[in-house]
Amino acid sequence: MNKKTLVLGASDNPSRYSYLAINRLRNQGHDVVAIGRKATTVADVPVETEKKYFNNIDTITLYLSRSHQQEYYNYILSLKPKRIIFNPGAENDELYDLAKQNNIQPIEACTLVMLSTGQY
Repeated sequence: MNKKTLVLGASDNPSRYSYLAINRLRNQGHDVVAIGRKATTVADVPVETEKKYFNNIDTITLYLSRSHQQEYYNYILSLKPKRIIFNPGAENDELYDLAKQNNIQPIEACTLVMLSTGQY
């Protein structure tokens, strides 16, 4: 099943997990949108630098450290995703609680592991 995913903290550096996640999500047929520090393209996905509004986001997968997430709180909540995946290094109790208060499922997990084990 296609789960439109926003990769927040996207990078075009092949050694970054966000880069690997974009490629694996696309390889498994998911629609992907991405936001990062640098305007670029990963696989066939343009990486935006602005908080652009995207429709029908199922999942937001975070590749931002806690200290860089706060500026995105309102943006993340405004997209009304079904779930937020806090990848290792992105754990954040404050955003986790905000997600729950807004009926968004917070998950502390690794997107790459979820994809490889069929749990995505």
